[in-house]
Amino acid sequence: MTTTKPAHYALGSTDSEHERLIWQATRLAPLTERLFREAGIEPGQRVLDIGSGVGDVAMLAAKLVGHSGEVVGIERDPRSIARARSRGAEAGYSNLSFAQSDVSQVASDKPFDAAVGRFILQFLPDPVGVLRCLSRLVRPGGVLAFQEVSYAPFLLLSRHLPLWSAAASLLHEAISHAGANPEMGLALHQIFQEAGLPPPAMRMEILLGSDSDFTRWIYDLLCSLRPQIQQQNLSLEPLGEFATLPERLQTEVAASKTVVPFVALVAARSRKPVS
Repeated sequence: MTTTKPAHYALGSTDSEHERLIWQATRLAPLTERLFREAGIEPGQRVLDIGSGVGDVAMLAAKLVGHSGEVVGIERDPRSIARARSRGAEAGYSNLSFAQSDVSQVASDKPFDAAVGRFILQFLPDPVGVLRCLSRLVRPGGVLAFQEVSYAPFLLLSRHLPLWSAAASLLHEAISHAGANPEMGLALHQIFQEAGLPPPAMRMEILLGSDSDFTRWIYDLLCSLRPQIQQQNLSLEPLGEFATLPERLQTEVAASKTVVPFVALVAARSRKPVS
């Protein structure tokens, strides 16, 4: 199997990052579940989830395949795997297991019916090579389904609010400097085909909100990225006092009587050719 340079997850693996991922997963679950159902993931299937993090996508897949199915989650970070295993056991998913492995080095004795992932390809140096490797693990006629980001609509829809826009711009700059692809979602159409798969069916969706729980997401993500921001010598100065940023963001949004966006979520699904 082809190997790739190990990926670097720019957001780290702190307890606060784990909590941010769980919050994010709660918001995104309906969109991801719809993608999986449209892709044909159903009871009895065997599913591979790459870049499992703390296990939310894998648990969602485990719910869909039921007790007669199986989900294998792949994650490189040992702290995240430990959290994922604990959460899966607490939720009662006996059909779910996690393994520590680089996404380009997954091995399996029997084929999977589907390979899935969310917000993982953007961090990989060779997403085409990874998809090509995953395709070899999926049976003919099986599905590959991924959700990735697009920052372009997020930045555009943030322009009407100065502070929110400044935070969005810094977020985009930091994630880009860290080596991630902020437009991986839109690149999926080309990447699937370069990996030898048919052109994927695609959808773009953007969550909008104005309550304090929603507006805090950008601050929490900046917190996870803060070591990267400091390492890259990017300036937090345009955001003012960082500790009060959540309150000031919420005040700006509330005063505008408008909504602010989450990053756009792009879904892509394609079936491996039968022959």
